[in-house]
Amino acid sequence: MPRRASGGDRGDLEVESLLRIVLVLAVIWLVLEVVGGVLGILGELLGPLRPLLGLLVVVLLVLWLTDRL
Repeated sequence: MPRRASGGDRGDLEVESLLRIVLVLAVIWLVLEVVGGVLGILGELLGPLRPLLGLLVVVLLVLWLTDRL
């Protein structure tokens, strides 16, 4: 005998709810693709400065954590 979840049945979800979930996931995916492309272009433009930017981020984090910022 199969066990049922206490939260209800999967069939209780409406089609519109499932479509909204799929639409939100698709929008999130597209936004992540655009952000990744922009950051990739920015990374290529700042090529030699990337290690310095990483060091700057680490220094700012340490200053913030030690309450000196």
